[in-house]
Amino acid sequence: MMLHQRTIKTLTRAVGVGLHSGHRVELTLRPAQPDTGIVFRRVDLPEPVDIPVNAMAIVDTRMASTIGVGGAKVHTIEHLMSACAGLGIDNLYIDITAEEVPILDGSSASFVFLLQSAGVEKQSAPKRFIRVTRPVEIRQGEGTGLKWARLDPYHGFKLRFEIDFAHPAVDSTGQSVEFDMGSDNYTRDIARARTFGFTKDVEMMRANGLALGGGLDNAIVMDDYKVLNSDGLRYDDEFVKHKILDAIGDLYVVGKPLLAAYSAFRSGHGLNNLLLRELLAHEDCWEIATFESERQAPQASPCPRTRGDRRRRARMLIFRAIVMFLVVAAALCFAFYAATGRPQYKRYGFIIIKWMLIAALVFFAVLFLERIV
Repeated sequence: MMLHQRTIKTLTRAVGVGLHSGHRVELTLRPAQPDTGIVFRRVDLPEPVDIPVNAMAIVDTRMASTIGVGGAKVHTIEHLMSACAGLGIDNLYIDITAEEVPILDGSSASFVFLLQSAGVEKQSAPKRFIRVTRPVEIRQGEGTGLKWARLDPYHGFKLRFEIDFAHPAVDSTGQSVEFDMGSDNYTRDIARARTFGFTKDVEMMRANGLALGGGLDNAIVMDDYKVLNSDGLRYDDEFVKHKILDAIGDLYVVGKPLLAAYSAFRSGHGLNNLLLRELLAHEDCWEIATFESERQAPQASPCPRTRGDRRRRARMLIFRAIVMFLVVAAALCFAFYAATGRPQYKRYGFIIIKWMLIAALVFFAVLFLERIV
């Protein structure tokens, strides 16, 4: 079976405020046709403007990733893009009534919930990947100011990130994390990690008209020594996990899921976008890949359970229950035979074992036929 593109089944909406603008914004997510990609639409303008997501559409990376076309822009797209990547959404229209995506709780978990509530639907077109064939790296600074990001060939998609903030609250948590999109769980392990900031920076940013919508309900805030949020951290390594969350979103603006190993030290939105531009500028470093069979494809993006997947899981649970029942029944028969010496109990035990083997053969034959059809 071909590896398919995905969209959502029905539209879904959210209302919130922009992290930096503080303005109220309405967001409507709508299904899109195959090969549409992810398209933001500024519906608040006199004439609605479509802004297709791609690496070259990034026009600003100060504090967030911003896309634009002409004079129309959308700020802070990385958390929503990360959720789309985490759920394997290829095609989506995003109608927005302001110039900034709502921050919601500061993570991508709310966007994951919105997408899941709308349902994920397979489409008829094959899913297309960008497969990295040669290493690509961007480095900036040196010594204590060094930061870098790199893509290496890999049959899948994994990320490794290391931070260095020299702050006691951050230093007391995990400084590096590795996440594999195929074998790990994005919703459980990454999506709930919130954006974070320092009070000294927040004061300066607000004086410059930024972070006007930020607060303890949608960010981790720290003074010079500690985390100020009363509920503490969601993960022991939440800071570096949020950097992974951001990187997943920043890299997904390339327009297709990557087959690559991403590694970075102190990288951010700007360096991540420069890395994508460097990759695309060298056509000998990448190629487009599709897969005719899900068995051949790497788990570079998660596969949300379809109705068929749920049926297979239900059959597996039923089969396990039947086998457990037969095992217990056979064990009881042999126990009675040992206690009483009556041969009929021994005979019943072997009959149960025979039917258990027949049930197993039928079950696995059905699973095999499902995979090859």
